[in-house]
Amino acid sequence: MRVNYSDLAKQIAALTDGESDEVALMATLACEIHHSDDRFDWTGFYRVVAPELLKIGPYQGGHGCLVIPFSRGVCGAAARTGEVQLVADVDAFPGHIACASSTRSEIVLPVWNKLGELIAVLDIDSDQPDAFTGEDASELASILTATFSR
Repeated sequence: MRVNYSDLAKQIAALTDGESDEVALMATLACEIHHSDDRFDWTGFYRVVAPELLKIGPYQGGHGCLVIPFSRGVCGAAARTGEVQLVADVDAFPGHIACASSTRSEIVLPVWNKLGELIAVLDIDSDQPDAFTGEDASELASILTATFSR
C-alpha cells in the first residue's frame, strides 16, 4: 500500500485539531504516518533535548537509538543543517548509525515550531533500498508545517 498524502494530511489535521502538546502531536503523527505506507519500516521522532543533542521520542516499529548527537548519522545531519536528508542507501552515507540492521534507506526531516525553533527530526526508515522520493519529502514537510507551526 502506498500513502495517499491528501488523505493522510486530512486525517492528521482532524486528529490533532486543537492539540498543542508537542509529544502528543508527535505520537499521533508517528502512528498515522507509519501505518499509511508499506515502505515505512520505522517511523519516529528524535527530540531536541539539549544543545546539539537528540533523544528518542514517540515512534512506531522496532527499537531505535536512544541518543543521537547532531554530529552523527542521518538524523544528526538533518538537525545540524536544518535540511531534509533523503538517503537512498544508508550504507553509503558517511557516519550512518545503524539503529536497525534491516534499514536500507531513510528520510529525515527537521521539525520546526511556530517560533522557527528546531524541536525534533522526523525519521522514517525503510527496509527497501531507494524507497523515498522528493514527493515524500515535500508532502511530509507540509504535514509537519501544518501540525507544528500553527
